[in-house]
Amino acid sequence: MRVFVTGATGFIGSAIARELQAAGHRVLGLARNDAAVAALEAMGVEAHRGELADIDSLVAGATACDGVIHMAFIHDFSAYAASVEADLRAVDAMLRALEGTGKPFVGTCGTALLANGRLGTEADAPVPGAAGHMRAASEAKVLAAAATGVRSSVVRLAPTVHGTGDHGFVPALIDIARRTGFAATIGDGANRWPAVHRSDAARLYRLALERAKPGSRLHGVAEEGVPMREIAETIGRGLKLPVRSLTPDEALAHFGWIARFVAIDNPSSSELTRSTLGWQPSGPGLLEDMRDNGYFSA
Repeated sequence: MRVFVTGATGFIGSAIARELQAAGHRVLGLARNDAAVAALEAMGVEAHRGELADIDSLVAGATACDGVIHMAFIHDFSAYAASVEADLRAVDAMLRALEGTGKPFVGTCGTALLANGRLGTEADAPVPGAAGHMRAASEAKVLAAAATGVRSSVVRLAPTVHGTGDHGFVPALIDIARRTGFAATIGDGANRWPAVHRSDAARLYRLALERAKPGSRLHGVAEEGVPMREIAETIGRGLKLPVRSLTPDEALAHFGWIARFVAIDNPSSSELTRSTLGWQPSGPGLLEDMRDNGYFSA
């Protein structure tokens, strides 16, 4: 297939592009500037100029290809609601362009939109008030497109997709620990984050593109739940810093905008995803990856 990949220069998107190429697919990557064009060309990926706010460019990219993997998102957490709305408009435009074609569209959401404190599955609907619930409308739009002749599916990614080049939550926690002089948990740190290595996540997106049934929810989860206490202790050992327990009020001041995500208890299963797609994660676990692969390099 020729596959339109938004976010193809990103941490996960670039891994997806390489995974697709290795499987014999051709990739058309969305590029918002000259630097993105150069990065795509260096990977042997054809560049398509445009951005999430340029609906015409998205429609052109989607209609020119045999399938779409949508990874791009504006990570401006100071204007998160606006980023969510921009994503929703982009998803709506691409799905409308694919109506009646039977082409695959793989969208992206997160397990953080599920209920707090119990094991979440692919069958579970988003829960109002969950940390990631604002993106539930995007998930719903992707799934609804299955009724309009699009082979649509959505991958719910774990809060931490880890690997070399990671610039997500875990590096943010490491930076906060460096700046403040200690690693921290909220309370006893028994709350859990699911995790997945980016190579495994990339393979899941390819399998979803190739095989997912219309209207599928899939979980990009290799480890169901890594206790935050163990993540903080690994940070403490890596930086030779103490680990402290914070109250919720102290945590807000310490962690800033990510405090809500640090607090979630988000154990998540991928049993259905594995059984339906034959996906078997094989990358290193989160704590091993943190210890062995440069997370604490200055």
